[in-house]
Amino acid sequence: MDGILLLNKPKGMTSHDCVFKVRKLVKMKKVGHTGTLDPDVSGVLPICLGRATKIVEYITAANKTYEGEVTIGFSTTTEDSSGEKVEEKSVNKDITKDEVLKVFRSLTGEIIQTPPMYSAVKVNGKRLYEYARQGMVIERPSRKITIHKLELLSDIKKDNGTISFRFRVTCSKGTYVRTLAVQIGEQLGYPSHMSDLKRTSSGEYTLDQCITLDELESLVQKGNIEEHLLSIETALSHLRKILINDKVAEKVKNGAVLPLPQELSDIQVEEPIVTQCNGEILAIYQRHPDKPQLIKPIKVLVNNQELK
Repeated sequence: MDGILLLNKPKGMTSHDCVFKVRKLVKMKKVGHTGTLDPDVSGVLPICLGRATKIVEYITAANKTYEGEVTIGFSTTTEDSSGEKVEEKSVNKDITKDEVLKVFRSLTGEIIQTPPMYSAVKVNGKRLYEYARQGMVIERPSRKITIHKLELLSDIKKDNGTISFRFRVTCSKGTYVRTLAVQIGEQLGYPSHMSDLKRTSSGEYTLDQCITLDELESLVQKGNIEEHLLSIETALSHLRKILINDKVAEKVKNGAVLPLPQELSDIQVEEPIVTQCNGEILAIYQRHPDKPQLIKPIKVLVNNQELK
C-alpha cells in the first residue's frame, strides 16, 4: 500500500504512538507521520504508507490550522495543561475583547518564537525535552514563523483568578501554538498557557476527512483500507509538473538529469518539480544549482530510492 492515511489523532498518544499502532494494524514497516503533535493535542495527523514516506517533507511544509484555548493567570513547565505550575498571577481586572483582538493583531504576520524546553528540537545533538527532564534550561535558537490568521472564537470567561478564551490560528510550519499562547499572555501582562488544542487542518487536509484508530482497525478487518488512502499524486498536486513519455520515464527511474523545460524557466533552484507519466508521479526534481539549464532528481519514487 502506497498513500496517505488521514488520522484523527486522539489525546493522550504521541505521534510516534500513532505510527506504531498504524504499523501494527496494516502490517507494514514503512509508515511515517508528517509533523509531530504533542500528546495533549488531537486532530489531523497525515500518516504516510509505503512509497509515500518519501514525500513526508512536502506535506509537513504546509500551513496548519488549529483551534484551542488560552488560559491566562498561570504558566506551566510545558506551556500546556500537562505541565507543573511555574508562575501565577491572579487576573484581578477585566480584560476586554478589544484588548485581546489588539494582541492578536500584533502577533499576526512574521514573528519570532523560541522553542519551548519540552519540545523535540535538537540542540547539540540532544532533544530539548531530554534536557528539560533533567531539570536543565539551556539556550536555544529562536526562529521566524508566520501567523497567517488569528481569530477569537469565544467570549472571555472568568474563573477563580484566571480567564480563558478560545481561538483559531492558521500558521506556518515550525509554529509552536503552546508558545503562542504564552506570548498572548505576556502581551496582556500575565503568565499563561495553552489549555486545549486541536489541529483542524494540515495543508489541504481537514478534520472531516480523517478517521479514528478504531475506524482504521475496522477497515483493516474488512480489507478495504486502500479505499481510504489518498494517493501520492493528490498529496503533491500543489507542485509544478512535467508530463513525460514512457521513454523519458525510463531515464527518470534511473535518476537521469533532464533539460529544464522552457515553461519552467522561472523556477527557483530549491523549488520541487514532479515528473509524471501516465498519471503516476515517478520522481521529484529541482533546478540544478550549477547548471541552470538542467534539472536533477532529489527523490525517485518508483524505485523507492532517495538521491542525495
